[in-house]
Amino acid sequence: MPKTVMIVDDAPSVRQVVGMALKGAGYEVVEARDGKDGVAKLDGRKVNLVICDLNMPNLDGIGFLKQIKTMEVYRFTPVIMLTTEDQQAKKEAGRAAGAKAWIVKPFNPPQLLDVVSKLILP
Repeated sequence: MPKTVMIVDDAPSVRQVVGMALKGAGYEVVEARDGKDGVAKLDGRKVNLVICDLNMPNLDGIGFLKQIKTMEVYRFTPVIMLTTEDQQAKKEAGRAAGAKAWIVKPFNPPQLLDVVSKLILP
């Protein structure tokens, strides 16, 4: 059974590019258009990893991280932040909220897949 990755990003083009890379590597993909949509789609289904943007409407990436870390089923799900932000303070806030990796856009799909393969839950 393929592993599932959730992509949380308000940019349809980013969801499409990331989704194509993941699907090409054999992963199942669940897409969410912002943090609020992402939380709503975490309905108990198995999600092995989340790739999340930082700056989004309704609920940003840090708020999303904080919410899923309080959910018993997803508390240990690894989260990769994929964002245009590269300031150290934002990275530290992400790490404090539970992010396991930080990748700055524009990104290299093979690099992203390498990080995914290292962090994804069994």
